Amino acid sequence: MMATTITTTSFSGETLEIIAFRLHDQEFCVKTTTIREIRGWAPSTPIPHAPADVIGVMNLRGSVIPIIDLAYKLGMRSTVANERSAIVVAEVHNMVIGMLVDRVSDILTISSSQIQPVPEVSASFDKSFSEGIIASENGMICFLNLSKMFKGADLDDLAA
Repeated sequence: MMATTITTTSFSGETLEIIAFRLHDQEFCVKTTTIREIRGWAPSTPIPHAPADVIGVMNLRGSVIPIIDLAYKLGMRSTVANERSAIVVAEVHNMVIGMLVDRVSDILTISSSQIQPVPEVSASFDKSFSEGIIASENGMICFLNLSKMFKGADLDDLAA
């Protein structure tokens, strides 16, 4: 049996601050270093012919930013926003985006050794969106890699 290596940029013993959030009944997280702020849900303005995962745009202190339906981006059913929903504002590839989530759960400090590799599901399974899985006392948290989820060309299309 071959040993599986973790393909994160972390080193053993390093600690990471993460922000955890829910999409439907699943928990996800990202590094806090990519997060600018967390806002309550506010309706966005739709954009004609926008990609399917783009809900619209919103004004963030004078800057117009795209709002992404993160559940849809991850292959889940679209999120229906409500009063508990949040917009997680992140900077990815020098562009600011907002990501709609059901709710923000927690901000945690974890050891990089807690991140386990995503198991191989099938040869066609693309696990590039995930840095790994964190097993916590409350369940599993999928650690997302925003820079791989939102490639530079995808964001250039939004900015055009």
